Amino acid sequence: MDLKEKLVTSFLALENRVNVDSPIHDIRSEAMKVFENLGFPSKKDEAWKYTALNTILKHDYSVFPKQENAIEYKNVKKYFIHDIDTYNIVFIDGKYSSHLSQTTHDGIDVCLMSAALNKPKYRLVIENYFNKVASKESITSLNTAFAQEGAYIHIPKNKVVEKPIQVLYFSTGSEEALIHQPRSLVVVDENSHVQIIERHQSLTDNPVLTNSVTEIFANKRAIVDYYKVQNDNQNASLIDNTFINQKRESHVSVHTFSFGGKLIRNNLNFYQNGERIDSTLKGITIIGEKQHVDHNTLVHHIEPNCESHQDYKGIFGDRSTGVFNGKVLVNKEAQKTNAFQANNNILLDDKASINTKPQLEIFADDVKCSHGCTIGQLDESAMFYLKSRGIPQKEAKALLMYAFANNVLESVKIPEMKQRINKIIAHKLGVNIGFDL
Repeated sequence: MDLKEKLVTSFLALENRVNVDSPIHDIRSEAMKVFENLGFPSKKDEAWKYTALNTILKHDYSVFPKQENAIEYKNVKKYFIHDIDTYNIVFIDGKYSSHLSQTTHDGIDVCLMSAALNKPKYRLVIENYFNKVASKESITSLNTAFAQEGAYIHIPKNKVVEKPIQVLYFSTGSEEALIHQPRSLVVVDENSHVQIIERHQSLTDNPVLTNSVTEIFANKRAIVDYYKVQNDNQNASLIDNTFINQKRESHVSVHTFSFGGKLIRNNLNFYQNGERIDSTLKGITIIGEKQHVDHNTLVHHIEPNCESHQDYKGIFGDRSTGVFNGKVLVNKEAQKTNAFQANNNILLDDKASINTKPQLEIFADDVKCSHGCTIGQLDESAMFYLKSRGIPQKEAKALLMYAFANNVLESVKIPEMKQRINKIIAHKLGVNIGFDL
């Protein structure tokens, strides 16, 4: 039985376990029909032309963990941003961990998707927002069909959340191979502000495949800062699907830091439904060995007087592969749009590769839009200059790569987050850079 057949069969078992009166029962059923019809994407699909899933689909994944596992905080503390006080929503092998979590209902809802799906007091939000912006393609539909658990975050109007929210997913290796399908919903109402940090982390060498979907709704004048830390081990793969619906005068930024994992595919989609909206998409990728990271982005400018800023930096060593497929779509009505897109890459080895395709589709005539990409190696003259000042070659090389990626970090608004990413970059570059990280 291949993985598709196993998932279809498992869905029938799921139907006997979940509440048929759930507001998303029919949505699940329709989504499974979509997946059953389309199956997993292949390289024949244009959007997946440079990313093959064959190697990660060959494992015999368990769909439902057979046992629950506990983790001591001291063993996973290093994966938290523990320098500051945060709300924490933590899952272990797909199950909620109450002793590692700190949730709240004090003026805001920072809790579980399972609670939101099954309790009447959340029903209105679920009916108005769940699956309203997520696409209907096969991978997202698969997640929708199995949607049970994940983060549920609702920030009512005129609230500034005083501390960041961390959402962490741990895999313990209790199964020989495990597939996770977390589903999260973030609704930020008018004039509210929230910061969210998300991380998926395997604690085992067993194969793990995570198919994650997050829907984010930023209502009028809302501000959302979202940070994704992807620094997993060599047998963990992640397909991350994030869909963002913005209303008038909202500001949403998503920073994606991809440093580890066997295969990572980031599908990031922004939809601007209102005027004077600002969307920011930034990313740093530093990988080696045979790792593969694919950034697939869309910013859809629907109404006038809006901005979007994309800046992705990639450093690829050994036999690693990078993909960037970024699209900016400007409707005819979206006059006065200001859209910037850049993808810059450094190849450290002859066998490393990058496939990059920045795209603009513009149907308005009064816009400022630019896009571009670069692929190159480290500047030999700059290397010579640093070495002539007594800096060893390894450190000089690391300094140049750090400087190359650093401008993406300038827009990170949580100082402790910036420090953590700086330390990971230094570790990835294999040096101790002699200034405060």
